[in-house]
Amino acid sequence: MAQKIKSEISSICRVKLPIGETLHIKRNRISPDGSATTGLKRIGIVTGIHGDELEGQYVCYEVLRRIKEHPECLAGIVDVYPAMNPMGIDSMTRGIPGFDLDMNRIFPGSGDGAMTEYVAHKIMEELSGADLVVDIHASNIYLTEIPQIRINELHCDTLVPLARHMNVDFVWVHASSTVLESTLAYSLNSTGTPTLVVEAGVGMRITKAYGEQLADGLMHTMKALGIWQGAVNAVREPIVDGSADGVVFFNAPKAGIFVPEAKHWTTLSAGDLVGRIVNPLTGEVLSEITTPARGILFTIREYPVVDEGSLVGRLLKR
Repeated sequence: MAQKIKSEISSICRVKLPIGETLHIKRNRISPDGSATTGLKRIGIVTGIHGDELEGQYVCYEVLRRIKEHPECLAGIVDVYPAMNPMGIDSMTRGIPGFDLDMNRIFPGSGDGAMTEYVAHKIMEELSGADLVVDIHASNIYLTEIPQIRINELHCDTLVPLARHMNVDFVWVHASSTVLESTLAYSLNSTGTPTLVVEAGVGMRITKAYGEQLADGLMHTMKALGIWQGAVNAVREPIVDGSADGVVFFNAPKAGIFVPEAKHWTTLSAGDLVGRIVNPLTGEVLSEITTPARGILFTIREYPVVDEGSLVGRLLKR
């Protein structure tokens, strides 16, 4: 008889709200049925910390679908957290509604603190000790990102080998001075729980191809950890870059409408046109943005209205 799996949906945090309702942060724990979970490897798949980032919703669905399709292959614990900021997702708000707070700026939180700090503290308690946490983000509504993992250089020796299983195109190693210490990933990594931060797609949308790419990567990663024993798809070898000048940022020199001319995730030569900023009232081209060096365009502006200084793209030098 094929092995069955156990699915347990529970609230990892409950907080009474002023409006008479209760905030629930829910977890679905998938584990082999009929066996003790003590000693099993555990992975946490986290998404929805920002309420306007929905790419991870499809990833959660797809990973669970694949596990349920072959339950006999599960050999560890898979914890799925689709909505760490449920009020933000319900209201299409990036931060926590009513508090004007970015949830990913309040970790590790405090058990004796205000409501938001208490929630952050409970999330830390819940995830600490996992063999791996994968924190899935999309970009905001303004930019489209190629699937990538961002790593603090302080933890690159531990995290880069794990990131190579994740089927992303790019692993961006950041200098520690540019990493915010109040994020979930920093707090978990600094206390010994390895955590990967994934960025993919665009805000308020689901890019199905990216979701399937990341689901392939998660299944491959779980197999490497011993959590999954079934067949997995081959994964791509990512570009890994941690050089100080490896990424070129394109910022709008003038306000206007940004019209892209280059395709996302293509190789451009020095002098190639990334896009134009135009004035729809006068019909003028206000500025042409070109590449200073050969490289791969891995971020592109999605929302066309720009102010002076708005980010319109990033180029990985090659």
